[in-house]
Amino acid sequence: MTRVLVIDDEAPIRLLCRVNLEAEQMEVLEAADGPTGLDEAREHQPDVILLDVMMPGLDGWRVAERLLDDERTNEIPIIFLTARAEFRDRARGLDIGGVDYVTKPFNPLDLAPLVRQLLERIEKGERDELRGEKLAELRSLMDSD
Repeated sequence: MTRVLVIDDEAPIRLLCRVNLEAEQMEVLEAADGPTGLDEAREHQPDVILLDVMMPGLDGWRVAERLLDDERTNEIPIIFLTARAEFRDRARGLDIGGVDYVTKPFNPLDLAPLVRQLLERIEKGERDELRGEKLAELRSLMDSD
């Protein structure tokens, strides 16, 4: 069973993720802040992390950096799930090491298929290609503006 850790300070967002992912037979762990999210990731080794950026205290950027610097968690794919939709924020998330960047509001029905697709590609060894494709998408969006 796929295990997903949702790190977000907004309880309604965590609930929305939980309901939709559990409906697709995924196990969902939750953390309401960055430090708790780090602890949960280290203890439970989720298959993927959905990570908010704008959280009080330890924000999502720093959580991601700590996860990626820790040998216990550096292989866990991170999908940023945030209201920060500007190009530079998306690029920062991918540059830090995220594999995808989903902006709020989002369609919760898209979460499970997204998680499955990303994990399938990562299992095939396509993590770098995936990040490269997302960066290329961003560049083409920027060029079209």
